[in-house]
Amino acid sequence: MEPQQRSPLLEVKGNVELKRPLAKAASRLPLSGRRLKRGPDQMEEALEPEKKRTRGLGTRVTTTHPRAAALSSAPQTQGQTAVPKAPRKPAPRCSTAVAPVLKTQKPGPVVPVQKPGTTAAPPMVGGKKPKRPAWDLKGQLCDLNAELKCYRERKQVLDQENQQLRDQLQEAQQQALALGAERKTLEEELTRVRAQAEQGQRELGNLSARVLELEERLGTQEGLVQELQKEQLRLQEERRGLAARLGEQERRLQTSEASLSDSQEEVASLRQEAAAREAILAEREDRLHGLEMERRRLHNQLQELKGNIRVFCRVRPVLPGESTPSPGFLQFPSGPCGPSDPPTRLSLSRSDERRGTLSGAPAGPTRHEFSFDRVFPPGSGQDEVFEEISMLVQSALDGYPVCIFAYGQTGSGKTFTMEGGPGGDPQMEGLIPRALRHLFSVAQELSGQGWTYSFVASYVEIYNETVRDLLATGTRKGQGGECEIRRAGPGSEELTVTNARYVPVSCEREVEALLHLARQNRAVARTAQNERSSRSHSVFQLQISGEHASRGLQCAAPLSLVDLAGSERLDPGLALGPGERERLRETQAINSSLSTLGLVIMALSNKESHVPYRNSKLTYLLQNSLGGSAKMLMFVNISPLEENVSESLNSLRFASKVNQCVIGTAQANKK
Repeated sequence: MEPQQRSPLLEVKGNVELKRPLAKAASRLPLSGRRLKRGPDQMEEALEPEKKRTRGLGTRVTTTHPRAAALSSAPQTQGQTAVPKAPRKPAPRCSTAVAPVLKTQKPGPVVPVQKPGTTAAPPMVGGKKPKRPAWDLKGQLCDLNAELKCYRERKQVLDQENQQLRDQLQEAQQQALALGAERKTLEEELTRVRAQAEQGQRELGNLSARVLELEERLGTQEGLVQELQKEQLRLQEERRGLAARLGEQERRLQTSEASLSDSQEEVASLRQEAAAREAILAEREDRLHGLEMERRRLHNQLQELKGNIRVFCRVRPVLPGESTPSPGFLQFPSGPCGPSDPPTRLSLSRSDERRGTLSGAPAGPTRHEFSFDRVFPPGSGQDEVFEEISMLVQSALDGYPVCIFAYGQTGSGKTFTMEGGPGGDPQMEGLIPRALRHLFSVAQELSGQGWTYSFVASYVEIYNETVRDLLATGTRKGQGGECEIRRAGPGSEELTVTNARYVPVSCEREVEALLHLARQNRAVARTAQNERSSRSHSVFQLQISGEHASRGLQCAAPLSLVDLAGSERLDPGLALGPGERERLRETQAINSSLSTLGLVIMALSNKESHVPYRNSKLTYLLQNSLGGSAKMLMFVNISPLEENVSESLNSLRFASKVNQCVIGTAQANKK
């Protein structure tokens, strides 16, 4: 059994210098033949005295004998020499203890090995090898070969021991490094423990001072405790009082909670009722919307029954300073229902001195009868006139194009009918301010049904076939040549006037300001028929846009209110002297545009394929308000004076032709 190998280092407890180089051990000599014959156990017992002496120094040395088993097991023959293994290199601290053991081991004699077939060497005498005779060269050669073999084996054994010592040295160095790291860790731990001990001493001192301080405070606190005990008694009394109050509050809280529960039930009931009312309200809104749509439909039917082209005749009163007409000159026969029925007929008497009877006596006056949709005698006020057309203005808000224009000779009251009289008297307001006030009011009412409306106003005049902006201000005044009638966009049917102002309006004061500015810019002149005559057609247009967002409904339509220029013939104006050529040219342009207006209405009535809108700037601008999808109303204004009977007859005849025209059914502009 091979003995257990032990480490050649000494396990030392304490501070050991491991980084010092290890001392080189002396070479181990071969053991004697007597010691080689011992077994591993006997060799271990022979080394026990050296181990015991080493332990006496406080260290531990472990010696390994790697070749012990080999030596014991190898056969011991005569002539063979066994070289024992040298001990491993010991640590520096134990070198002095191991050295005596190694010195006591003396090498034994080397026994040469005899090869077969050679002469046996002579036996040794006195422990020395006998010298061969000089002639025995072969024997000497055998001795030398045996000695050489012995030295080679010894060298091989020493090389193995040297390699083992190097391995042991490397292992020892690694252990030294580990022990050095452990020593460093222990030193750091010792430093930390010392620092903790010092800190503990300081904390102990602080705690001692703190104890003294707390003892002083304890005395103070004891006094406070007594006071607090007294305060506690008082608070207990107060607590009992608060507990009684708390009980009372809890009872009241329970009552309030019961009341709250009742209120919540009532709120839930009210919410259900509100939801039911909301449902009813939504149903009524739907019904109201349906009724509004039905109203618009019936309203449109009513207007269609009255005619999409209607003609009203209005006779102005006699002004101060004018001669009173003879009785019977103008008569207003009653309607079919008697005097209570609004008049619709007009009878005008005319005497012609150029006519006579066969007997030579002058012929009697000739009466001319005319029938219109409504006739307003001289005593009719502005409110009565507007009441008759308010339904037509309502159609514009419903999405139908509406055009109202005043026609008649100069001085017949056209401008008064459309714009009203000066002075700001509410009773004298014309159709334009009244119509806008009505639209604003109705739009406000319809806002409760979900409708929202916007209004954009423009005011232009057509003077000598030139469009001028009556709302121009500053340097833009008088630049009428820059205004042209154009389509709003490619493929659009809407017409617009370039370089003209389009002003959003939302109240009556804004409209009044626009009318005042237009009066200042309009072209007027003195003629033989009137001292201040309008020499142009004024066109007030209001673009109305409505939307019902929740139902996705939209409507848009223009409302055109036109004050036409005076329609008198050329002969009465020739009495004036120089400068009348300009007036004559104005009159020709006015009569030409009025004739074109009559031709357009006739073409629409006859359903002709071509309607001459472009023959006049007036008809071209009013194109969308004159067609089959529009509603049209013409006021024919006449003078009550007998001296103007000729112009009055011309106006009444033109109005009668227009009244006989019938345009197709109007359609609302809805999306």
